[in-house]
Amino acid sequence: MGIFAEYLERGMSVPALNVERKKQLARISELRGRDVLVYAADLRKGDAPIAIVYEDMLPFTDQLSNLSGKKVDVILETPGGFAEITEDMVCLLREKYEDVAFIVPGTAKSAGTIMAMAGDDILLEPGSSLGPIDAQMTFQGKSFSAQAFLEGLDAIKDEVNQTGSLNHAYIPILQNISPGDIQHARNGLSFGEQLVTKWLAQYKFKEWNSHSNGTPVTPEEREARALAIAKKLSDHSRWLSHGRSIKITDLVAMKLKVTDYSQTPDLLDAIRRYHILMQMTFESAVYKMFETPTSQIYRMAQQAQQVGVPVPIGAMVIAELECAKCHAQQKVQLNFDKGVPLQDGCIRYPQGDELPCPNCGYVLKLMGLRRQVEMQAKREVVFDG
Repeated sequence: MGIFAEYLERGMSVPALNVERKKQLARISELRGRDVLVYAADLRKGDAPIAIVYEDMLPFTDQLSNLSGKKVDVILETPGGFAEITEDMVCLLREKYEDVAFIVPGTAKSAGTIMAMAGDDILLEPGSSLGPIDAQMTFQGKSFSAQAFLEGLDAIKDEVNQTGSLNHAYIPILQNISPGDIQHARNGLSFGEQLVTKWLAQYKFKEWNSHSNGTPVTPEEREARALAIAKKLSDHSRWLSHGRSIKITDLVAMKLKVTDYSQTPDLLDAIRRYHILMQMTFESAVYKMFETPTSQIYRMAQQAQQVGVPVPIGAMVIAELECAKCHAQQKVQLNFDKGVPLQDGCIRYPQGDELPCPNCGYVLKLMGLRRQVEMQAKREVVFDG
């Protein structure tokens, strides 16, 4: 039986998920003999602020303060974000630890890849992936890829060259773009490349002291190797897509030494279990997680069906929901103890986490709501009968 199937069969509540997650983190820490810090986001919740942003600094710093060793493993799962914030996070790690490694059990793209290049070691398995390095930029209140911005402008330029005219639909867009915006995008791309070059030479290659023929490696050679790798990671003509996966074999072909932790069975099992438990936790309203073996901070999004924040009343919680189809509202009661009387105007929470709307019959999926309630209350929802 697979690990995911095993946990699904156990029907784990959020408190049970939390306990098991902590158990696997402690196991990773023991197997590696190092502190463990998690910075992870749910890549499926693209409508939530899952990118690396300034607001992450406080919880990241807070969880880092709970650790006290000399070496740390950072479990990383991120779609990327702002390279400037990535630099700040790396500085915090490097000020505290003499040795930093990054474990990527799933995906670390863009600025996440930049962060991983600051490690003394990068631990992956064949299913793990990094991504082309890119910069995020903000334009007209929206954040997006600097590379995509420049590629969009190039596409407009190519179309004008081919047709001899400018499509009028592009005029409102181009009127709001200044030369400074274009230069900002180019600077962002260069900044990411510079960070990767500096960190690889300073940390990843610090023990590369001699060539195979015994001659010493010079600082200039370390920097040249680092720059060559940074150029390949930022070469979008090579990867073609911002979301392209860069695997272990790709990194090895770049002459970047990484550790394949799938060759260590106990560590592989612990990391895979933690990653699966993390993904199961993300099935709730949680979209970002900062965690150590003894503490955690969650960022949570409001449930789409939820009208208000669930109100705890003793041994129960009452949640106001709105049907996604007909918008009829109803109150659902979640109990923490058996035998709690049903309150006036409430519907008892369904055992299968699915509630047909009494008005139109549309089935509301409520597992995310239950896990959010359990996470906030630190108690399990129980079912009568």
